[in-house]
Amino acid sequence: MYNGYNPNGPLFPPSRDCGPHPFVVNIEQATLQNNTFRTALWTGSHLQLTLMSINVGDSIGLEIHPAVDQFLRIEQGQGLVMMGDSADRLYYQQRVGDDYAIVIPAGKWHNVINTGRVPLKLYSIYAPPQHPHGTVHTTKRDADEHHTY
Repeated sequence: MYNGYNPNGPLFPPSRDCGPHPFVVNIEQATLQNNTFRTALWTGSHLQLTLMSINVGDSIGLEIHPAVDQFLRIEQGQGLVMMGDSADRLYYQQRVGDDYAIVIPAGKWHNVINTGRVPLKLYSIYAPPQHPHGTVHTTKRDADEHHTY
């Protein structure tokens, strides 16, 4: 490797959060290979990239990010996205699947439920970062225990 160049392509899976250094990855491959509920792949000062794997019948969990915009892209599986102005009024609902993009404005309550028969594999971009640098939650229970939604 010379100045970050690897003639064999980017290495995956990285063993740690690669931010805030320059970083290149095959995001589809990385997302499909990820089996953790949440892994921070890259965290910078203004942006964060995480990988997620949601088990069949499970969900991200109802959450809100008051000052964080969020972008999700589904690489595998099927789900139901719900958004709204309050936790009990999720008026926006949309079924999603492979290659769908979801944009969640700051201040919107939201949830993504895996309605398919395989793990729902997605990546998420937060601006600004939502989770601590190096976050790895092997399971949803781990995430719940750390209260980092």
